[in-house]
Parts: sequence; structure tokens; C-alpha cells
Amino acid sequence: MPDKLITEEKRVFMTGNEVVAWAAMAAGAEIMYGYPITPQNEIMHYWTRLAPKYNRRFLQTEDELSAGFTTLGGVMAGRKAFTATAGPGNTLMQEPLSMAEAMRLPTVTIIQQRGGPSTATVIYSQQEVTMTTFGGNGEGLRIVYSTANHQELFDYTIKAFNVAWKYRFPTFILGDGYQAKMRESLTIYDPEQRGIEFVPAEPFVGKPGTPGVDREPGHYRNTYNVEEELYDVLQEFFADYEKMVPEVVEYHSFDTEDADVVVLSHGVVSRGAKEAVEILRKEGKKVGYFRPITLRPLPEKELKELATKAKKLLVVESAQGQFGKLIKNAIYGGTAEFLTLYKPGVGITTEEIISRVEEIL
Repeated sequence: MPDKLITEEKRVFMTGNEVVAWAAMAAGAEIMYGYPITPQNEIMHYWTRLAPKYNRRFLQTEDELSAGFTTLGGVMAGRKAFTATAGPGNTLMQEPLSMAEAMRLPTVTIIQQRGGPSTATVIYSQQEVTMTTFGGNGEGLRIVYSTANHQELFDYTIKAFNVAWKYRFPTFILGDGYQAKMRESLTIYDPEQRGIEFVPAEPFVGKPGTPGVDREPGHYRNTYNVEEELYDVLQEFFADYEKMVPEVVEYHSFDTEDADVVVLSHGVVSRGAKEAVEILRKEGKKVGYFRPITLRPLPEKELKELATKAKKLLVVESAQGQFGKLIKNAIYGGTAEFLTLYKPGVGITTEEIISRVEEIL
């Protein structure tokens, strides 16, 4: 058996959950900690099929709190560790992931969004944007990629491990139930054959030598004695994050320069939005497309420019304004009229987006 799962580039036809497991293997992930919840269950199933063949590990915990904290433990031991969850599991996992923010631990978490609040539906939504981008208490810092298709699930899961370990911020892949369960074609590849260099993992604890004598002691804290001590630490975190933003932020846009209406979307909804804009453009209508790939950090500079050039912005999402709130904050002071097409917990078709654009043009 070859040392690597993927030895050559090839086209495959997989579910999104299977794609995530293969991408984590390709990225060099060493262990997954998890607890079952639909629609992400099959990430664990596929990982446990693959892991023993390539000397990787899996631990099923008693709940999502434990899955999150054991992921932190794996990272502190110097392992590329990850977890996956959805819905109420995402809620529970915010406590350990907030600790990861406090301690700057490079965890990777896959979120396959389902309907809410609470148990709701196990199928699909974009209703976990607020919790995934700003779910921790305090003012923790994290990186969130919102994927639109299976190729991106593969590409950004690989990227997430490198970004997390390079910048030492918890990193999330925000998918959804449609992407999780749907089969789709994509190209899988060995990242190293494409020239992607892996950022090596290293242990936070248990290093050789005596702390303070042979090496600098490590201080990995999530509690402080006085307010001023916390303030100083947070200032360093904020400065590191701001320095990182230009290197991490990603977006996709086209036809925005002369657009009267720009359609903003993220994740799987952007597939319909892209097609709608292409159709409307062929009809001679001045419509543009803008999609943030990183929901945190957002491409704020580009969004502010958009809000001063375009006459109208149409925000489309399968939630009641969670993505919209991110956009509103980013474009504050812009002159464009802010319009919406919200369908919480329900898919949005190309035809619905076209109809809404024609209504407001």
C-alpha cells in the first residue's frame, strides 16, 4: 500500500463529507476527535475507514464539549488535529473553541450547517454564520472560510491546516448540509505535488529540556489575574490578527465596476447567485457579483468600495440576515441601498434571485 492516500491527480465523484475526510488526510491531519451529529456524521465514517491504513487516529468522545477540548489537547501535544460538527453541536463546541482563541491554538473545525434554532432540521441552512464567526465569549479571533462546492471543500480544508498552524488562530470550514450529502465531481491531488509546503506542527507542551533553563517557558493561558494583564495580551492578539488579514482575506467578484445592482452571497447560495448574474448580464442588465470566501476576516476594504460605487446591494442568504449583518457592519457609511432576499433554512434558486433583481432594478 502506498504511503499516501492520494498519489496522483484525478477526477472523483464524492459526497462533501467524503471530500473533507480525504482532504484532511491529504493535509497531513493526524487525528480527528468527534461526536456524531447530522449532517457531518460521514466525515467521521470516512475518516475511520481511511485512518488505520495510514497510521492516523480517531477518538469518539462522549459529546461535542469533549470533542472540542480533546482537539485542543491533540494540538497542544503537537498533532494536526481536527473535529467536525453542526447545529447544536456547534453551540456546545464554542466553549472549547473560545479557549483555543484565548490560547492561540491552531485547531481546524468543519461546520456542516443545519437548520435551527435547536435541533430543527438535519438538512440544510446558512444559519450558523453568526455562531461560527463570532461564537466565543469575549473578543476571540478566528478564521472562517465559507465554501461553495466540493472542489473548495477539498482545497480549503487543506489550506485550513496550513493557515491555522502558520498564524495560530482557530480556523473553520463553513459548509452546509447540501454540500455534506450531495455527490459532485472534483479534482483531488497531492498538495506537495502542486508545490504546497506544509507548515510543520510542533508541540506546545512536553518539549525537551528544562523551561527557563534550556528553553523559553511556554505560557498558554485562558485566565488572567488582573484586567490590565488581559488587556496587554489582547492588544498583541489584535495586532497579530490585523497584520495577518491582508494575507488571508479572500473573495470572488465580477462585473461590479458598472453595476447598478451587486448581488452578495456566500457559500452554496453563491452558485445560484453567480448563474443569475451571468444570465442577467447576457440580457444587458447592469448586475454584478460579489462573494466573500473568508467570512472572518471579511474583505472590508473591497466591500466599502462596492457600497460607494453601486446603486444597490442585494444580499441573498438562507438565513434571516446573519450574513447581512456582517455586510452592514462592513459597509457602514456607504451610499448603496441595502436590499435583501432572506430564506432562513431553505435553499435559494437561480430563478428566485433573477426575479428579485428584476423587481428592484
